[in-house]
Amino acid sequence: MAVSGTEEDAFGRYRSPLVSRYASPEMGFNFSERKKFGTWRRLWLYLAQAEKSLGLPITDEQIQEMEANLDNIDFKMAAEEEKRLRHDVMAHVHTFAHCCPKAAAVIHLGATSCYVGDNTDLIVLRDGFNLLLPKLATVISRLADFAEQYADLPTLGFTHYQPAQLTTVGKRCCLWIQDLCMDLRNLQRARDDLRFRGVKGTTGTQASFLQLFEGDHDKVEELDRLVTMKAGFKRAYLVTGQTYSRKVDIEVLSVLASLGASIHKICTDIRLLANLKEIEEPFERDQIGSSAMPYKRNPMRSERCCSLARHLITLVLNPLHTASVQWFERTLDDSANRRVCLAEAFLTADIILSTLQNISEGFVVYPKVIERRIRQELPFMATENIIMAMVKAGGNRQDCHEKIRILSQQAAAVVKQEGGDNDLIARIRADPYFSPIQEQLESLLEPTSFTGRASQQVTRFLKEEVRPMLTPYQSMMGVKMELAL
Repeated sequence: MAVSGTEEDAFGRYRSPLVSRYASPEMGFNFSERKKFGTWRRLWLYLAQAEKSLGLPITDEQIQEMEANLDNIDFKMAAEEEKRLRHDVMAHVHTFAHCCPKAAAVIHLGATSCYVGDNTDLIVLRDGFNLLLPKLATVISRLADFAEQYADLPTLGFTHYQPAQLTTVGKRCCLWIQDLCMDLRNLQRARDDLRFRGVKGTTGTQASFLQLFEGDHDKVEELDRLVTMKAGFKRAYLVTGQTYSRKVDIEVLSVLASLGASIHKICTDIRLLANLKEIEEPFERDQIGSSAMPYKRNPMRSERCCSLARHLITLVLNPLHTASVQWFERTLDDSANRRVCLAEAFLTADIILSTLQNISEGFVVYPKVIERRIRQELPFMATENIIMAMVKAGGNRQDCHEKIRILSQQAAAVVKQEGGDNDLIARIRADPYFSPIQEQLESLLEPTSFTGRASQQVTRFLKEEVRPMLTPYQSMMGVKMELAL
């Protein structure tokens, strides 16, 4: 099928939906060609500045020429050079040198390709974490507000997805928050553990720089320190091969995969609650749930989060395999796959956080539905309290137990075989045996008496653990999140 040039540019080639459909502009830029190659040029500038400060014959004019052309990138020339040379770094050395003819001789002086490649990756990973952390903090903050609002609202608990003891809507939300707080700490740690590769040479020995500085070890160490500082890192790895250890990528993607697991669990719970009609995610006025069934309100945001979270979880397998097969100081079979998995992990994490923020800002709670489900199950749960009340009124525990066992089975048959409501309490009221506690039945069936310390746990958890964690991010928390698609 013939496609016009314009159509081909826009729609005639595959574009990753992670960028074209979902991710934020900020995260998209972080993994863009412009950010990557602009960072390469800044790293070449940092190296030249540091080498000059330590005595190498590099002029102010050369430095100024490099500074003036950091973002003057001829991408077409670079692509042509790479096609000719089959080497991406040298293609950009030539392209930078073309617009910096006076500085051409000192660009990439003493460096290897991984000086720009690996150091740029570390900068991008750090900046990616800096974009994710405020988003994660915002999600936690929104959920904390929700948990506080519904701290006292009883709801049916589930174990094995079977009715269990009551909890509260806010306490259940705190289970989600606790997992995300663990993720916040993990992301902070992974970011803070990142070091710079620095200036290490072809196999990590710094031999080329030692030669440039005529055997002066102190100057080589100072060069490494200066460039590391200019790149915004406090520390560099003391030992590397040609690359930084690929186990660093494992650590980075592991914490992102763990975040994916948390969000998958949260959004699965939301989808199940939507089926129960207890809680729903936002549903816009003109939103269509199904092309065939106009009444449907599908939890499409939560489903999107689950779908992309599964993708995020699987991405950690890539650096695990890569790290395990790196030979000696380095092999190049780590390159092409890292271009994909590192970017996709951060883009995917960015998307599911933005989507979860949108969900958490628009939860719809249906207390009457929650109350009705409690009424269906609470009579069975209250039987122990009824037995205790009868014993206190002078009854025999075993006789009471047998009475309730028979009445419970009769009520269960109505529910399961006839599709009726749970009428256990009506049966108890009608049985003269229970006349000593008739006036207590209402209080014995009060839902809040079955939620234990759920409300108090919510209050203490939010006050002592959650809110303090969010303090560093208060000024960076985003505004209300609207989904583009």
